Amino acid sequence: MCGISFIYNPLISKEELVRRMNDSLTVLAHRGPDDQGIWYRDGAVLGHRRLSIIDLSASHQPMTDRSGRYVLSYNGEIYNYKVLRRQLQAYWKFKTHGDTEVLLAGLVHDGLSFVEKMEGMWAFVFWDSLKGQLLLSRDRMGKKPLYYRAGNSLFLCASELPALAELDDASWEEDLDATADFFRYGYYLPGTTAYREIMELLPGHSLQWAVGKETKQRPYWSLSSTHFTGTREQACEELRSILVESVRRRLVADVEVGAFLSGGVDSSLIVSILSKELGVCPKTFTIGFQEQAYDERRYARQVAELCGTDHYENILQEWDRARLTDLILDNIGQPFADSSLLPTSLVSEVAASHVKVALSGDGGDELFSGYQRYQARAILRWYTRLPRQLRKSIGKVIRLVPEPMAHHSHSLIKKAHLFQDIMERLEDETPYTAPLLYSRKTFNALFPDLAGRGHSPPSLPKECDIDDITRMMCADALVYLPQDILLKVDRASMASSLEARAPFLDRQVVELAFSLPRSWHRYGMVGKRMLRDSFIDFLPDAIWKRRKQGFGVPIHEWFRGKVGEELARLLREIASPVDPIVADRFLEQHRSKQRDHGYRLWSIYVYLVWKQQMTMFA
Repeated sequence: MCGISFIYNPLISKEELVRRMNDSLTVLAHRGPDDQGIWYRDGAVLGHRRLSIIDLSASHQPMTDRSGRYVLSYNGEIYNYKVLRRQLQAYWKFKTHGDTEVLLAGLVHDGLSFVEKMEGMWAFVFWDSLKGQLLLSRDRMGKKPLYYRAGNSLFLCASELPALAELDDASWEEDLDATADFFRYGYYLPGTTAYREIMELLPGHSLQWAVGKETKQRPYWSLSSTHFTGTREQACEELRSILVESVRRRLVADVEVGAFLSGGVDSSLIVSILSKELGVCPKTFTIGFQEQAYDERRYARQVAELCGTDHYENILQEWDRARLTDLILDNIGQPFADSSLLPTSLVSEVAASHVKVALSGDGGDELFSGYQRYQARAILRWYTRLPRQLRKSIGKVIRLVPEPMAHHSHSLIKKAHLFQDIMERLEDETPYTAPLLYSRKTFNALFPDLAGRGHSPPSLPKECDIDDITRMMCADALVYLPQDILLKVDRASMASSLEARAPFLDRQVVELAFSLPRSWHRYGMVGKRMLRDSFIDFLPDAIWKRRKQGFGVPIHEWFRGKVGEELARLLREIASPVDPIVADRFLEQHRSKQRDHGYRLWSIYVYLVWKQQMTMFA
């Protein structure tokens, strides 16, 4: 795992280009503390920061071919690199034993088509110095990031936005359409960023650019797949086989591999596969909370004891403003409203003190219908058949009851309030792209200058529109997963120089999951039935039957204390698209325990923290 940068600008001196690259690599040091390299020729500079995982003493980057024409800077892991190496040996004399030279050889020999053979996670820059041609690529599900700015005679890209800013002499401006997207979803839509003309390479895409030419971004993979033709029992056998193999592949490393263990089904299953099928008892890591409703440590301990792991814990004891600021400003580089970024950062810090690589359970909910919003959508089908006046009366009764400041998994009243929120957003979320933070009415009141603004949501494969829950699963896999979950895990883990690997996001697992009938994933209100039926003997009933909790954070309590006080101050001091009067009213309702606006207030708070920094350095 690494950090990469590239700049092409023949209008400035070599010394200035190299200085900017050094500054960019300094910003990326957390992604690669083990090694650094710079390559320069004729106005093009590639940079690399390395976290050494495979072939520790060699495989230095940027890496060139024997002629010096082609040069590569690469971030990621290719799990099938040994197979690909054997296929290339007739054409290439290898000098190293890692996956970087395999990628270089494959691109030189096969060109862009080589990407289709790769299994793993990646973002890379491949430069043809003779023709002045550039190739970028990003893995299928978007685990590894790559941002860029392009012009006819200028191109720059980097793994993270703060590193990209170091390469650029232009002032970045906020994109208000993207800001509208952020307040709707809590993150930015695929391909966009908080800034005008600063783009994100799409997952599953490659980009080609040449001096004097426009960029060409094309998909090399899509989620669409054939329908599974076997029986359900055969599907369970196949799922069991390919998920075990996916976990095995992600053990490829010349360093120790550990695992995150939350106590939920997904991470527990990964750890159990390691133990029961592969004979590996890894170091495991979990984070707890002082608030019992949010603390899952007892479940994680149960799985750790069952699997015989060397288990480590820590507790997120209090609000950590410095950690949030560092992550938002120094690693993500734009607003990000998933509050579980903080515990993800802390558990990564714990893991990084013992291992360099950790497996995670990311992707299990999107692939196997695990989110409670799918259950809520199923209930809505029945609920919307009730007379309109009856639904209206039920909604009023729910709103008359104060919303508990509790985790939703422990309160029926809380669930009723959340269900009413979904009901109020139902029309706005149809067709579904991602969960909205606000109904249209509330959005327009809070952000009047952003009403009607925003980028067009990405189109989904036609196979996704079989029914509403299938569309939700597809959209969550293509939008919510890369823009929220994978971004969070990448930045939080790499901030501690830790590589996170996600076995559920293996191409074979993804394609099998979405080839199955949706009815196989759910029985009534319960999801993840394919996982349970395939691996029922791997985990105790207490884990399979427990209510889904997620990596929740007690932000409702924080806004009743120091964070609420700071938000009130920022609303007064920072000019922004947020209506301070309406936002202050939301804050007061929250503080007085009338409504739990925690996750909505959080989106406003992190935006203003970022906006304050933008204002200071404008």
